[in-house]
Amino acid sequence: MSIKKLFKDGIIKNNPVLIQLVGLCSVLGVSTSVINALGMGISLMVVLTLSNLVISLLRNFIPDDIRIPCYIVVIATFVTVVDMVIKAYLPPLYDALGIFIPLIVVNCIILARAEGFASSHGPLVSIMDGIANGIGYTVVITILAFFREVLGAGSIFGYEFLSGETIKPIGIIAQAPGSFILLGCILATFNFVMSRKEKKAKEDN
Repeated sequence: MSIKKLFKDGIIKNNPVLIQLVGLCSVLGVSTSVINALGMGISLMVVLTLSNLVISLLRNFIPDDIRIPCYIVVIATFVTVVDMVIKAYLPPLYDALGIFIPLIVVNCIILARAEGFASSHGPLVSIMDGIANGIGYTVVITILAFFREVLGAGSIFGYEFLSGETIKPIGIIAQAPGSFILLGCILATFNFVMSRKEKKAKEDN
């Protein structure tokens, strides 16, 4: 399997959020600002990549009957490390992400890649798969956070630019319903673009 295909699948063709629709809790929950989204995306990417590496190395030694508990132990170990590092060095981000960092343990993206890919592939391609899917997740949550922060709070990276009397932020966008609405718009746009691209490819052939 080529590295190019791995990255294309993880970021576009089989994006965990836009195509598989997994890991949506954290996408909807922490996308209130771009900084939070980047923090969550990088945290998930680190856990996903390292978990894929360890599981691919141990895949021949883990009995099938207890593979899922073993995967969760591996994932929980890396989540604990990431949780402690963020708490020690980035306390504001740690407070903002809250319960969503420990919940990476049961994130469907990581479990799906462990079971569906790392358990049957070698270490190198498993690392690449983790990075690709982590990038795919990070890109989507950051785009969603960008629109939520700009439209809902009138700021970007924490700096307010809509504080006048004439233009005010759209409050609902910063709340839970706003994340559903915007994610739906992103999904619709992505599907529209992909369908047009497939149609054009068929016409060219």
